[in-house]
Amino acid sequence: MLTKLIKKPAVWMVGIDIGSHSVKAVLLSQKDAHYRLEAIAIEPMPKGAMVERSIQDIEAVSRVISKIRKKMPKAVQQAAVAVSGQTVITKVIFMDVALTDSELESQIEIEADSLIPYPLDEVSLDFEKLHINETDPSKVNVLLSAARTESIEARVGAIDAAGFEPKVVDVEAYALSRTIDLCYASLPDDAVNKIVAFIDVGASLTLVSVVHNGQTIYTRDQVFGGEQYTNTIVSYYNKSFDEAELAKINGDLPPNYTFEVLAPFQTAFLQQVRRAVQMFLTTSGKDQIDYIVLSGGTSLIRGLDKLLVDELGIHSIIIDPFNGMELAPTIDREQLDKNKAQLAVATGLALRSFSSCHI
Repeated sequence: MLTKLIKKPAVWMVGIDIGSHSVKAVLLSQKDAHYRLEAIAIEPMPKGAMVERSIQDIEAVSRVISKIRKKMPKAVQQAAVAVSGQTVITKVIFMDVALTDSELESQIEIEADSLIPYPLDEVSLDFEKLHINETDPSKVNVLLSAARTESIEARVGAIDAAGFEPKVVDVEAYALSRTIDLCYASLPDDAVNKIVAFIDVGASLTLVSVVHNGQTIYTRDQVFGGEQYTNTIVSYYNKSFDEAELAKINGDLPPNYTFEVLAPFQTAFLQQVRRAVQMFLTTSGKDQIDYIVLSGGTSLIRGLDKLLVDELGIHSIIIDPFNGMELAPTIDREQLDKNKAQLAVATGLALRSFSSCHI
């Protein structure tokens, strides 16, 4: 009898964010309501192994993840990864509230053909009941997610070959917004009840995920990222791509780069964010976005958060998902401070260790 009352501890999963330029990994533990950062790892990705979130060379990606594996505790076997980009579709659909899970699954399979613009034998589907529809209590809102099976299998294959057990395949935009509870400490007190937009600017793709009252209400991917900034440095200053990346990180650039490279990129970035905000307002019927949380390696380019405050009038911050979190003694604090903005998606994936939901 007593064994039924003992809560089984969560099995830790390493959150692994497979990006175009690097693979990022985060491992969290939980005690009561508090998280502890157990390990982080970042390894560069060979150029061309990953293009716009699509794996081109599974073996090359697996070799990178093998390096991650060596930096994680041997006892931790399971991993969570995510898909994103043009091959991923998420929709909120409305189903009869009286349907059981098995009936709901059968009904979704019947209707999926009209909802998904790919042949059903080429996609993998999952769904999650959200809440009763506010305007029609006879319906329940259901989040339907679909991804090309080949995209999922590529990630699973790379993770498996590297020595991890692939346990969860998530959607990147939802992994990103799952960090919301970790971000409230960095936002004003009223953020819990406000609309918060997460904008993760990677090398080639920008993820937009909007949260209201702790629920993800909107997601969008935009083809835009830091590679445009790097390529401009390449063309202006006759550097190789790798040299430009290093110069971007170290700030080793001519004084006039502010006008030749930085200002044009800031303008392009602002246009992308303005477009994303407008798309959200148009499709959601909401009046405004209250806060913006920036993440991704590109978010560290000087002044992007201040630019959004000045031009859009929206309180904006660079993410710190580990603000106030206990750190394991083995954590390299200098590495963490330098890279924490890049670890948002990996952190959201690591949080799946403590979540029983599908999505």
